[in-house]
Amino acid sequence: MHRTRGASYFTSRQPFGDLSIVVKRFPQRRETSDPAFVLVHGIGVSSRYFQPTAAELAQHGQVYLVDLPGYGASPDPRRDVSLSDHAAVLASFLAAARLTRPVIVGHSMGAQVVARLAVEHPDIIDHIVLMAPTLPPEARTFWRSVGRLFIDGFREPPIVNLIAVTDYFVRCGVPYALRQIPHLLGDRLEDYVHRVRAHTLVLAGDRDPIVSPEWAAEVSALIPNSRAQTVSGAHVVMFTDPVTIADEISKHAPS
Repeated sequence: MHRTRGASYFTSRQPFGDLSIVVKRFPQRRETSDPAFVLVHGIGVSSRYFQPTAAELAQHGQVYLVDLPGYGASPDPRRDVSLSDHAAVLASFLAAARLTRPVIVGHSMGAQVVARLAVEHPDIIDHIVLMAPTLPPEARTFWRSVGRLFIDGFREPPIVNLIAVTDYFVRCGVPYALRQIPHLLGDRLEDYVHRVRAHTLVLAGDRDPIVSPEWAAEVSALIPNSRAQTVSGAHVVMFTDPVTIADEISKHAPS
């Protein structure tokens, strides 16, 4: 058992076919019938930057943090893994966990994974949150995306940059991250999010240089049952302002 911000969590590795994920489970901190929350990280990093928000959400329900295949504490899959592959593993986890109407939250590339999950496995979920859904069309080149990431580094606290650097270069590794980048850049959210039927909340930070509130609003407008919300912060707002983000996510949960 581990603890963060006053909340306890348990870690387990779960295999699904030839891919495995590592899941941190935060038991709910009070007796309620509130739904579960599943939080999915972005490219190169891991569930670590979601831990402050997870600790806050544990006051509202059970929380699961997922390290996608090849990321964080999950083992290297030693093969190419597409966004659809990540979504399929996530779907298998949700089915195995037998969660009742969970809220699935994806950040950055994780938002792309969650959007694909909602389209390709629609019977599993009915509430999703897309945080900073990367990337707007004009930024879908390697150097433009790197440039935006570089700018964001100056807008985040040092601890966020430390987590990102160690996750990218030590835990995920450059070779795997580079294999993942074409999937992120080649993914056109605008071509398929109109097929999302889940109740959707699209969140964006007002100082996020990677994903602007305007792009988040465009994505939201394409989803039939969706609303967009701008919050104060840069790209990794769930680490810098976990109370606000947890509040927005919990309010989006099914009643």
